[in-house]
Amino acid sequence: MTKVDIAHIIQQTVELNKQTSMFLIDCVLNKISDTLNTGENVQISGFGHFLVREKEARVGRNLNTGEAAEISARRVVIFRPSQIFKQALLDNDE
Repeated sequence: MTKVDIAHIIQQTVELNKQTSMFLIDCVLNKISDTLNTGENVQISGFGHFLVREKEARVGRNLNTGEAAEISARRVVIFRPSQIFKQALLDNDE
């Protein structure tokens, strides 16, 4: 599913035009992105948490050559689905 697909669903459900639907999607995604960039976590009830984690620098291996290579420190985003979301996925498998 793409951003355009989501905007189309919003367009049909709420009866908005395409431009407004895309604008809403962009606003929500930009706000989530901006919040994560500041180091804050984002919680969407019934869906899940987006968590920012700091990873320390470490030594890894180049899989092709086997040489040691330093992996720099960085921030990563982790998604943890809520219990409601997990249950909905399990219910759809049955």
